[in-house]
Parts: sequence; structure tokens; C-alpha cells
Amino acid sequence: MFITKKHIPRREALRGMGAVVALPFLDAMVPAQTPLEKTAATPPTRLCAIEIVHGAGGATLTGEKAHYWVPEKEGPDFEFGLSLKPFEPFREYMTIVSNTDLNGARTWESKEEGADHTRSSAVYLSGAHPKMTAGADYLNGTTIDQIYAQKRGQDTPLPSLELAIEDVGSLAGTCDYRYSCVYANTISWSSPTNPLPMEIDPRVVFERLFGQGGTPAERLRRRRQDRSILDTIKSEVARLRNGLDPSDRNRLNSYLNDVRETERRIQRIERFNASGEQRTLPNTPVGVPDSFDEHVALMFDMQVLAFRTNITHVSAFKLGRDVSSRVYPASGVSAPFHALSHHGEKPDTILEFAKLNAYHVSKAAYFIDKLKNTPDGDGNLLDHSMVLYGSPMGDSHVHEHKRLPVVLAGHANGALKGNQHLKTPPGTPMANLLLTMLNKLGVDDVKHVGDSTGLLSL
Repeated sequence: MFITKKHIPRREALRGMGAVVALPFLDAMVPAQTPLEKTAATPPTRLCAIEIVHGAGGATLTGEKAHYWVPEKEGPDFEFGLSLKPFEPFREYMTIVSNTDLNGARTWESKEEGADHTRSSAVYLSGAHPKMTAGADYLNGTTIDQIYAQKRGQDTPLPSLELAIEDVGSLAGTCDYRYSCVYANTISWSSPTNPLPMEIDPRVVFERLFGQGGTPAERLRRRRQDRSILDTIKSEVARLRNGLDPSDRNRLNSYLNDVRETERRIQRIERFNASGEQRTLPNTPVGVPDSFDEHVALMFDMQVLAFRTNITHVSAFKLGRDVSSRVYPASGVSAPFHALSHHGEKPDTILEFAKLNAYHVSKAAYFIDKLKNTPDGDGNLLDHSMVLYGSPMGDSHVHEHKRLPVVLAGHANGALKGNQHLKTPPGTPMANLLLTMLNKLGVDDVKHVGDSTGLLSL
């Protein structure tokens, strides 16, 4: 006997032609006065790892003195500098970890000199030193997102999501200094020999989340008719709504509206890109918007939808690619990204780079805000998430992998308290942070990541 009017299985989904729409958490999914009632209030921790390539102005000696990234004060109630200012509204959720080094990305032998661009992304979440090879015998370390996905991802429709913004190319070919391009083109490795491709097309991601029902032909026919996925599940939605109380009905309506709005945005982008109008990015797929802001927002919104419905608990997001010459007009900075990152130690140029870093941080702040405003169990998604934002490089002008710009956001189900700046001792491996993240995620049987030497006190 349940006290709730209707008990809905947690994995209930609404199915239509070419569509499988997972549901968000509803009160009706919890049988009252049972053990499930208590455990359902604390959902699993979600993990999102975000990489922005090529360092930060605040990781230079000039930037450190100006505290563009690293706060002057340690502990709680630190000040937010220029580059991290967009995160200030979320102080209670922010944990800044400064002064760590990514030793696996550095040159270990003279023959490896100059290959920092190619190595960096591979080391960001693995802490390992990639094997120098131009062939298919590449070797890295398993990345922490995939270690967590192997623990948590087996209970979700998708073990993880791997996303990117700029087309980083295929997982093949030779890049700089006799290194395989695979090292530069993904930040996720499910094993030392298995890199995972990263998707830049919002349409592909949306179909992966919601379009797995039916046949490929049915999904294509629906798109050509310009129909919404939700049009195919109207009767299912009506049936479900009839058994819900008002609060659950409102929660369901809000979620379905978000799904519909996301799909409309993708459809609008596809119509424009197929119209024959001149595009800024003519060589990208038809579902990819020319606008960086629009592209990033879409990808972040779909990660929120995936976390909200437990389609997956893990995502990795590559916000740029090394040596990118992209210009970001909305940032107020006119110089191309890679050229600006080689600032020549000039204070004025470093300041411009720090401003560009702040613009990129503002994109992540959009995501943090969405997580905070999305109900989840007894709190919100940000309460139940751990978000890593940072770069595998420090001072980009000299390709140095010391004093990395790194931030954690979220409370991770109480494992992180927030409002904290931890400045680690000189020489602390960033791999210690990666190992600590796994520990805070409940993966305590992994004793080493890369060149880790122990856990950080967060």
C-alpha cells in the first residue's frame, strides 16, 4: 500500500515514433514510508569536467601579482579576481585549487620538446604522460570521468557524454612533433588505449538523449516533417499527467518545455544553415551554430537535461582546441585566441588575455546557474554535482604546465563545502586533485592517478 496516489518507476520513459523521453525526478516515483523515500532525496553525484585550453593570464607572474585568477586570500571569503568574477554569485559552491602542476604534460625527454599542444588535453583528466607515437599504438591513462562512469554509468542509459565546441578532428593522423592527433582531440579515455570521440553537433547530442526509439528512418522522417519529439508522445504525456499531483505536474511541464525549447533552437539553427545564407563556419555540420555563445549554451543545456533525467551522470566538455585562431566578438577582445595567449610577457596583453578568460568563465557560470536553478531530490543539481573547470596549461606563452588555473563548483552531495580557496604547496601534482575528486565521488578503491602522491584537504 502506497500513500502516494501513483507510484511511477524511476526509469519510466515516454515513448513515441523515434523518441524515448526520460522523465525528471518526480515525487510520484517515491513510494511513501519505505526505505526508498529516504534514499531518493539524495540522488547520485553528477560529474562534469570542462577544459579550456592554453592556460590563463592569471597563471603568469604578472597575472598572479594582479590576482586575475588566483585570489590573494586563502581559505573562505576570498576575493574574486578579474577572470573568475563571473563565478562570484556562486561563492558558496566554489572551491578554487591553486598552485598545482600537471607534470604528465611536460617534456620528459628532449625529443618531446615542442609537443605541449598535442599532449595537454590527453593529460588533463588522466595525469599520465602519453606515449610519444605517431601510430595507432598510443597509450595514455584512463581519465577520471571514465573511471567514475565505469562505477556509476552502468545504471544509466548513457555511461557518459563527450562534447566539444570546435571541430578537433578525428581520432587519427599525426599532429605535431611525432605525436598522434588522438592526444589533442579528446579529453576522455575509457582505458589507456581507448580514446573517446567528442561530439560538436547539437542535433546528434539531442538525438542521443531523446531520439533513440524507433528506426533511423522514422527519426529522419520526423525531422523532415519539422515535428517535435514531443509531438509523438502527446497521448503518453496526457496519460501521465492525469495521475500526478499539482507539484509533479508543474515539474513535468517545466521539463517538457525545456526539451521543446532546446529542440526548437536546434531546428532554427538547421533551417538557417540550410538556407544558403553565408555562414561564418561553412565547414561545420548543419546543426552547429556559427555563434560560439549559442553553441555553448545549447551544449550546456543538454547536459543539464541529461543530468536532470539521469540519462547520464558524467560529461566531459572541451570548450576549445589548441592553436585555435578563433575570435570571440562578444568578449570585447578583438585578438584571436591563440595569438593573444602568446602575450610576450607584456602586462597590457596579459590583461586582455585575462579578460578573454573571464568571458570563457562566464559561459561556465551560465551552466552553474542552470544547475543551481534545477530542482533535484532534496536540493538542486548543483548541490548534487561536481564541476571541474580549468586548463592543462598555466602560462601559455612559454607552454608551462605549472600553477594551473583550476576551479571546482558544486557541493557533490556534501563532499565539497564551497567558499574555499586552497593554495597547495609548490610542486603539488594536479593528479592529487584528480585523485581527491574521485575520492569525493565515492570511488575510494583507486589509490593513484597519474603521478599523484596523495589526497588534498578540501
